[in-house]
Amino acid sequence: MSDLESKHCVPCEGGVAALNKEQVSKFLKHIPEWQAAADNKEISREFTFKNYYHTLAFVNAIAWIAHQENHHPDLEVSYNKCRVRYSTHAIGGLSDNDFICAAKVNAVFNAKK
Repeated sequence: MSDLESKHCVPCEGGVAALNKEQVSKFLKHIPEWQAAADNKEISREFTFKNYYHTLAFVNAIAWIAHQENHHPDLEVSYNKCRVRYSTHAIGGLSDNDFICAAKVNAVFNAKK
């Protein structure tokens, strides 16, 4: 389990600065295959599955993580793919919470292999 996976999200109502480019780059090293948007306001990753059933099982696992952490991603779901995007809307950019949840999503995906 990575350090990020063991952490929990902290409620964010705004009033704090979004992570800067250096901080985002540092966090990305801990969540393989995730990419930051050019403006560093969101991170995303596309996951591929063998069929729709497996895709939806993964989506349901992400929903459970989102509920537990009270931090919700944007999802784009198709037959055998799911793109997951995280951003902390209250601050208009990225926070630690986005990377914590991305690490947990990676762990769920890797456990299914």
